[in-house]
Amino acid sequence: MKSIRLFLYFSSIAPIFNYSVAQTATKINAAIEPKIDQLLKQMTLEEKVGQMAQVAIDVIGKVDYSKQTFTIDPDKVNDVVVNYKAGSILNTPPGLLLTAQQWNQVLSDIQSAAQKTRLKIPILYGLDDIHGVNYAAGTTLFPQEIGQAATWNRQLVYDGAVITAYESRAVGVPWTFSPVVDLGTNPQWPRIWEDYGEDPYLSAEMGVQFVKGIQDPLGSKEKLAVSLKHYMAYSDPKSGHDRTDAWIPENYLREYHLPPFAATVKAGARTVMVNSALINGIPTHINKRILTDILKNELHFTGFVVTDWQDIENIYRRDKIAKTMKEAVMLSINAGIDMSMIPYNYREFCTDLIALVKEGKVSQARVDDAVRRILRVKYELGLFTTATTFVKDYPKFASAEFQRAAYHTAAESITLLKNRDNILPLPKSAKILVTGPNANSMRCLNGGWTYTWQGDRTDEIGQQYNTILEAVTNKFGKNNVSYAQGVAYKERGAYFQDSITNMDAAVQAAANTDYVLLCIGENSYTETPGNLEDLSLSDNQITLANALIKTGKPVILILSEGRPRIISKIEPGAAGILHAYLPGNYGGDALADIIAGDVNPSGKLPITYPRYANSLVGYIHKVSEGEGNPQGGEFTPQFRFGFGLSYTSFSYSNLVINKSNFGPDETATITVTVKNTGNRDGKEVAQLFISDLVASFTPDVRRLRGFEKIDLKAGESKTVKFNIALKELAFVGPDLKKHLEEGEFNVQVGNLQQKFAVNKTVIF
Repeated sequence: MKSIRLFLYFSSIAPIFNYSVAQTATKINAAIEPKIDQLLKQMTLEEKVGQMAQVAIDVIGKVDYSKQTFTIDPDKVNDVVVNYKAGSILNTPPGLLLTAQQWNQVLSDIQSAAQKTRLKIPILYGLDDIHGVNYAAGTTLFPQEIGQAATWNRQLVYDGAVITAYESRAVGVPWTFSPVVDLGTNPQWPRIWEDYGEDPYLSAEMGVQFVKGIQDPLGSKEKLAVSLKHYMAYSDPKSGHDRTDAWIPENYLREYHLPPFAATVKAGARTVMVNSALINGIPTHINKRILTDILKNELHFTGFVVTDWQDIENIYRRDKIAKTMKEAVMLSINAGIDMSMIPYNYREFCTDLIALVKEGKVSQARVDDAVRRILRVKYELGLFTTATTFVKDYPKFASAEFQRAAYHTAAESITLLKNRDNILPLPKSAKILVTGPNANSMRCLNGGWTYTWQGDRTDEIGQQYNTILEAVTNKFGKNNVSYAQGVAYKERGAYFQDSITNMDAAVQAAANTDYVLLCIGENSYTETPGNLEDLSLSDNQITLANALIKTGKPVILILSEGRPRIISKIEPGAAGILHAYLPGNYGGDALADIIAGDVNPSGKLPITYPRYANSLVGYIHKVSEGEGNPQGGEFTPQFRFGFGLSYTSFSYSNLVINKSNFGPDETATITVTVKNTGNRDGKEVAQLFISDLVASFTPDVRRLRGFEKIDLKAGESKTVKFNIALKELAFVGPDLKKHLEEGEFNVQVGNLQQKFAVNKTVIF
C-alpha cells in the first residue's frame, strides 16, 4: 500500500499562474534576422542541409540496461553532428527512463559535440511532452489532453503548460512535440485521447492556453518552443486506423480541422508537425497546398515545419508516390517541409538533398528559407547563448506545488455521467468492493506516452502513486474495502487482450459489501499499436459487469479509457458512472475524493459518447443525420457532448442578447444568470451554442461558440457574459470563402433559447 496522499481541495483555488486571453502571432524579431542573415552567408550547402536533419538519440549512443544508463558514443555523435552537421536530435533512449541529472549530462555531451563544428550552431533537442515531461523520471504528469479538455478550465491547461515547460528546461530540453490540436471527430482513432476533443472552438481555446503557457515569454530559460500536431485532419481517417487516408473536402478542412491550428499559430506557435497520413489520397508531407499555401502564406506562420517519424521515407515505401527515396525528399522539401524527422538514415537524406540542390530539383532559395526558419527558432529560444540548462537551477522541479496542480486538473476533469437516486457520493462508513481490470493499475490511469511510448512500464515505474484501489482504501479504510480483480489484462499481450480471473470471487465479495466500484475501460496504447476493430467494451468486462449487476448491489462504473468504449449493454444496470479519461498519477486520489464527496465533480464531456459501435456521429452534424430529419434520422448517443452532472444543481435565467438585429461587422453581447440551487458548493460550465437556422449551405444543427467555468457557492448566482463577433458565425462554403448570411440565428445556454438576426450577407 502506498502512503496516503492528502490534497486539500477547495471549490475556489487561486490560479498558480495568470493565463492569457490575447492571441497575437509571434512577430519576427528584428534583432535576430540580421544574425540569421550573417550566419546563412557563412554556411555551406552541406551545413544548411544538416540543419534540416533530425536524428534519433539511439543513433548516437548506447544503452546499458543493467545499469539503466545511456552514454553518448563519441564516434557516432561526431558523425551525426560534425560530419553530417545535423541540426536536431530527438526522443528518449529506447527502454530507459533517464533522471533529470542523466538528461543534463546527455544533452551537455551533445552540445559539446556541436561546439566542435565550424559554426558552433547549437543542437535543438525535442521530446514528446504529451501530459507533462513524460520521458524523464520524477516529473509531474497531468491528465492526458482529453481529460484536460474535460475540465473546460482554461486556467488549468495554462498552469499545466507552465509547469511542463519549467520541468522540461530543468531536464535540459527546449522543444516539445505538443500540443495535439487534431480534432477528435473519430472515436475509433487510437489517439483521440491525445487531443482536446471533437469541437474546433474548445480545441482552439485549450490549445492557445497550452501554447501561451509553454512559450511565453519566448527566450526565457523556463520556456520551450511548441510543435503543433498533426497538421491537419490526421485524426479523422476514413478507416478509423492510425496513419490512414482521410476523405475530407477542403471547405470541411477549413471549417472544422483548420481553426485550432489557425488559433495556435496566431498565438505564436513556433513549430508545426505534419499529419503522418494522407488527405484525399495525397500524403500530407508532399501537399504544398496544405503546407505552404495555407500554413505559411495564408496563416503567416514564421516558424518551421517538421515531419513526423520517418514520414519522408513513408512517401516512398508506404504510399508509393515516389520511385526512390531521393524523389520523396524532393517532393516533401518542395512542398514546404523544413526539417525531416529522419530519424535513422541521415546519411542518405543529407546526400540526396545536397544532390537535389546541385541538380536544380530543389532550389537554393527553398533550402535557405527552411534553414532561416530553423535558425530563427534556435535564436528565439536563446540556444546560441544558453544551449543547456540544468536541474540544479530549477528548485521547483517535481515540487509539491506542481503535484497539487496535477491533482486539481485530474479532479476537475472527472465527469459524473450517471447518478441514479443520488447514489454518489458514498458514505465514509460504506463497505466497498473494488473490482475490474483497471482497479489496481497505474498504467490504466495514465495511458500511452507515460515513461515509455506505449506506457507499458507505468505500473513498475509509478509505484509511489495510488491506483484507484489504493486511493479508495486510503479514503474509506482498509476494513471497509475489499478487492477481487474479476478480469485481467494480458501482461505482455496486445493492449486489448484480457481474460476472466476469479470472477466468482468478485461476485461472492459483492454479497458482503454495500457498493461495487467496477473499474473498466482500456489498457494503455498509442498510435498504430492502438488500432482496434470494435469500439465495444470487451466481452469479458461486459460479462463481469452483468454478473455484478445481477447481485443486486449498486454497481458504479469507473471508466478509465482513451476512447469511448461502448457500454450500452451494461449502462442500464449501473447505478452510477464516473468517467476518469486518463487522469494521470493523481487520478486515483482525485477519484477517491469524488466518490467520498470531498470533491464535487465538475467535468464535462469534450466528445460525444456513442451508444452503438455503428453510430458514431458527433454533435457537429447536419439535420439529416439527426432527429430533425422527417424521414427518420437519429442522433441517440449514450451521452452528449458537453454533458456532465454535479452533486449540486444549477439553474439558468435571464438570457439576454443586447440587440435583436445586427450588422455583419458587429459584436453580440450575450448574458445569462447561473445559480447554484443545491446545498453544496460547485463548479458549472456555461456553454453557449449558436445555430444558423437557414443558410445556402446546409448548416450544422448547433455549434459551440463560447464557454466559461464558474465557481458558485450554494445559493449563489453569477452573470456570465459572452462577446461574439458576428463574423465568427460564418461558414466556409464550397468556394472556400467565409459566408455570413442574412437571417436568423438561435442562441442556447443551458435550457434557455433566444433568437437574433443578421441584416446583411457578407462573403470574405
